[in-house]
Amino acid sequence: MSPRIHVNSRAQDWTYESGSQPGTKQAVLAFHETVPGYNQTQLHSLPDLATSLGLGHVLVKDESNRFGLPAFKILGASWAVYRAVASHLNLLVPEGSIPFGEVGAKGRERGIRIVTVTEGNCGRAIARMAATHMGLPTKVFVPAYMDSATRNKIRSEGAEVIEVDGTYEDAIPIASREAETDPDAILVVDVGFQGYNIVPEYFVQGYGTMLAESDHQVLRLTGGKPATHAFVPVGAGSIGEAVTAHFKSVSRREEAGPARVLAVEPTTAACLHESLKAGKSVSVPTADTIMCGMNCGTVSATAWPVLSNGVDAGVVVTDLEAHNAVQELKSRGILAGPCGAATLAALRRACADGMQELGFDDTSVVVLYCTEGSREYSIPA
Repeated sequence: MSPRIHVNSRAQDWTYESGSQPGTKQAVLAFHETVPGYNQTQLHSLPDLATSLGLGHVLVKDESNRFGLPAFKILGASWAVYRAVASHLNLLVPEGSIPFGEVGAKGRERGIRIVTVTEGNCGRAIARMAATHMGLPTKVFVPAYMDSATRNKIRSEGAEVIEVDGTYEDAIPIASREAETDPDAILVVDVGFQGYNIVPEYFVQGYGTMLAESDHQVLRLTGGKPATHAFVPVGAGSIGEAVTAHFKSVSRREEAGPARVLAVEPTTAACLHESLKAGKSVSVPTADTIMCGMNCGTVSATAWPVLSNGVDAGVVVTDLEAHNAVQELKSRGILAGPCGAATLAALRRACADGMQELGFDDTSVVVLYCTEGSREYSIPA
């Protein structure tokens, strides 16, 4: 098998026992339906691709327009900001029972502000919820290599952008110290580390809306057949944790049978891939990639227990493979960015190099989570 694929044998029989309160998924969905611009995103069927790869169905969950933003991140960011602010105000809102506008108003009275770190989509999503919808001052720390267009998009949501001379990982302790010095500053990031594990789980809960949608859409498009394989892009790991916990949950296995989860990373930032090989969480040096939202050198501490036990395989792809997948999806009418299209590149890699080992056959129902819409990037040579 290709060295770009690592099979994690421990995941085959592992199941996830949810620690969330009963009804959390329904509460999150109900909350999202109150946020301006809520829409159920499309699930595209690609029957000709499925046939050419020897699969039953290939389906693409298209997150290119979520609440008017070009990525899935707002699902997690909106719920995380809402829950974090409410918690800071000692408001009990596990069921989303207090409107976010009211929580925002109380936050403004208290002088609450939001501090975060981003490589792009997540920071803009946090700013959309915190600054635009809830009226809270928002400071976003960004790595030095972030392009001006992305910074301006974050500023357009009303946030202050602060450049850090370093990487995403370098910016996290800087933002954390900023929040620690102000009792009414709240750090909102989707990465867990020592002493910081509650807010990242709010992000994971928020992504449940996308997964609930896709479950119903898959059954509708396949005539009642559930997904057997899910491909998800992984950066620090929150979306990977959400997808893995969903497909490996006891309830899902009982209702729909087992499914395999394949995590996708760039060759230049394959922290999960290397961690799975090592059997422990390890950090890796990173380099520039067009898959900038996945340019993370360390797996989130809160995500690692689920990913290490539940991800069936890690697949790494090159920038050129991701770019080619962007072009292929475009030809099929799906406008994806490199992070989202990376799942198609990984599917092609998996079918070429691990068809039997990864359990693919002509009955397989494959879901690709295409997590971002089209954007500008430097075309790789």
